[in-house]
Amino acid sequence: MLTPEEDVEITSLRKRGWSISAIARHTGRDRKTVRAYLYGERESGVRARSEPDSFDRFEPCVRQRLVDDPHVRATVLFDEVVALGFERSYQTFTRQVRDRQLRPHCEPCASSAGRAHVDIEHPPGEEIQWDWLELDDTPWGEKAYVLVGALSCSGKFRCWFSGSDGQAHLVVGIDEVLRRLGGTARRWRVDRMATVINPRTGETQRSFAPVAKHYGVGVDPCPPRHPNRKGVVEKAIDYLTQRWWRTARVNSPAEAQAGVDHWCAATADARGRGRSTVGELAAAEPLLTLPAVAYPAEVVEVRTVAANALVSLWGNRYSVPPGLVGGRVEIRWRLGEPAMTVHAQGRQICVHRLAARGAHQTVRLAEHTAALANVVLAEFSSDKPCKPKVNRPASNAALALAAELVGDRAADPVIDLDIYRRLTEGNLR
Repeated sequence: MLTPEEDVEITSLRKRGWSISAIARHTGRDRKTVRAYLYGERESGVRARSEPDSFDRFEPCVRQRLVDDPHVRATVLFDEVVALGFERSYQTFTRQVRDRQLRPHCEPCASSAGRAHVDIEHPPGEEIQWDWLELDDTPWGEKAYVLVGALSCSGKFRCWFSGSDGQAHLVVGIDEVLRRLGGTARRWRVDRMATVINPRTGETQRSFAPVAKHYGVGVDPCPPRHPNRKGVVEKAIDYLTQRWWRTARVNSPAEAQAGVDHWCAATADARGRGRSTVGELAAAEPLLTLPAVAYPAEVVEVRTVAANALVSLWGNRYSVPPGLVGGRVEIRWRLGEPAMTVHAQGRQICVHRLAARGAHQTVRLAEHTAALANVVLAEFSSDKPCKPKVNRPASNAALALAAELVGDRAADPVIDLDIYRRLTEGNLR
């Protein structure tokens, strides 16, 4: 086998009029080898096989099988050719299939990587892309859903931590993200999430249409199996998880929300974009003004009442009647309203004014405090505690009950002394 340098040299010498024998003597190579390279029968860097390729006779069969079924697994084909006499390894088989390009290309099943693509122009203020980031492993031990909204033109994005990805929580997250961005784009680009897009028809859900009308925007679903269409928010999620979430020191959703808000403003917005930054480009985008009040979506959270008659919500605790301790209650809150209601067994129990998220406040109603105090005091006793070092054998009543359980098994055995005397006299004789 000649190296590429030797191949270039023998070609140059041949063009200068050297004979094959002279080139062979000069390079120390065999004349047949020199001739093969000069005539294009061999390629530099590729070693000629000393024996025929064992896969050659199996190639027609494998090719036909892949024409019949382009998606048949290589392990299945390998078992078939082994049964036909193929004696090489599975790795050799797959390399031959790959090098010979035997498997036909299937465009619908091919990934977007490596395809021809075009950069989509996004006019300023025209589009914002939405997607959920699911965090299964959180420091507080519960799964978190993070709604990410990214402006397609500038790339500026904001996030909202939520305990669910339901439609009501989605609406809350959208309003929170938009107010952090300072406005909304004219079109909302979403993937085919069932809370927004009807999976059967591909149209906007009837329950979500009022939300879009409230903010005065249009909704555009991504085409099926075209993830690159919302690549701006996908890239934002990747940047968020690797640059912030991976090393974030947070112990609660409230801490995570405060941390990501600070990081987005200080770090994410400072990313360079040509001669400008993401934050500067976003400031120049003509966003639509947001409505004075949010869309009134009703959020329902289910909580278990703690032993101190409190339920937790968004970093704060709220009181309920002490009779509900250990039970499940529903907390209902309408987006934009300052109060929330607590329901149990289908009826409203109490109303609380919402504290600021993550404020770690305990909000108790006066009647709940008084009722809890009465319950706690009623359980107190002023009697002296029982003495621990006393003798308390089983009573006659307990012995009688025990005797009924064991029956004749507990009766004392009857000893006949006359039998004992006769046995003793017999031994003496």
